[in-house]
Amino acid sequence: MEQEVGGTRIIPPRADVASMVGYYSPQVDVKVRLNSNEAPEPPPTEFVNRLKDAIDEVSLNRYPAREADELRLAIARHHGVGVDRVYCANGSNEVLQSILLAYGGKDRSVAVFEPTYALHSHIARVTGTQVVVGTRNDDFLVTIDEFDRVSRLGSTQDFEFPALTFLCSPNNPTGRLEPLSTVETILDRAEGLVVVDEAYGQFAPRSAVDLLESHRNLLVVRTFSKTWSLAALRLGYLIADPEVVEALWRVTLPYHLDAIKQIAGALAIEYEREMTDRVDSIVSERARLIDSLSQLAVEVVPSDANFVLFKVTRNDAKAVWKALVNESVLIRDISSVPHLEGYLRVTIGTPSENDRFIRALSAALG
Repeated sequence: MEQEVGGTRIIPPRADVASMVGYYSPQVDVKVRLNSNEAPEPPPTEFVNRLKDAIDEVSLNRYPAREADELRLAIARHHGVGVDRVYCANGSNEVLQSILLAYGGKDRSVAVFEPTYALHSHIARVTGTQVVVGTRNDDFLVTIDEFDRVSRLGSTQDFEFPALTFLCSPNNPTGRLEPLSTVETILDRAEGLVVVDEAYGQFAPRSAVDLLESHRNLLVVRTFSKTWSLAALRLGYLIADPEVVEALWRVTLPYHLDAIKQIAGALAIEYEREMTDRVDSIVSERARLIDSLSQLAVEVVPSDANFVLFKVTRNDAKAVWKALVNESVLIRDISSVPHLEGYLRVTIGTPSENDRFIRALSAALG
């Protein structure tokens, strides 16, 4: 139906878009915020000061570098790959959108394995791409049998298989890292492209980046939001075969990556040692938090990310979440997500934030 607006008429959005619900993470004003998987500490002070000085030199009346050459070169050196393998965008979500704009669309399908990162399916549907949904096993891992089953369901007019298979590893919201043997087997069997979303990759003991040379169909996506403490800047990137990177440039808007973001990303990589130390601290704190959780009336899922998923076994999960908010502690309530009934997710914070969370949770559980 057309709608009356100010005496004029506007057409409705696409029928499939009209039925969609936008993705968002509810925010509450609290003292301890552990719901969005952000870095618990800001970037190093020296980095911030150098970034301020660099911004003073930016010609704001000029467009930024079209292909972010210096940033891409810094990322390429960081990973030991050619610069033609690197693509950057406004957060890893825009990287995912670019992938789907280039390789998804009408008469194509993508495979996802639930529960997983909701934006893989959401962006696919926004681009008009068919989504074929598989299910993870009881350990929240993808099995080869399930991959084979989903692949058979991905037949479209263009292909008899999914054009894209998404593997979030470590997986959000479960925290599990897919076994390397699983990723390799899927890469060998997949007739389309395989996107390994490593937004939390630095917190895990291994990366799919090591498989790039032997598998041209592999796309690895990463972000500066977590490890590099730059969530506010929205910067992500992809490492893939040069042919894939070239395809992504074809769907990219001109000057899509602002100059300040390009400077910040390249500068951040100079602080790899400091960031590695922070990752080590978060991993250590993750182990301490899991140990504390294991002493409470919850079931803890092993994690290779900067968050921990746990199931409330004797209480109502939503009631526990509300009790935590009342103590000014915010975590993520995902108990209404299919396959995750009764589950809550907590981001690894500072030691004092984690201590406050554990005290509040212990009280909420009675």
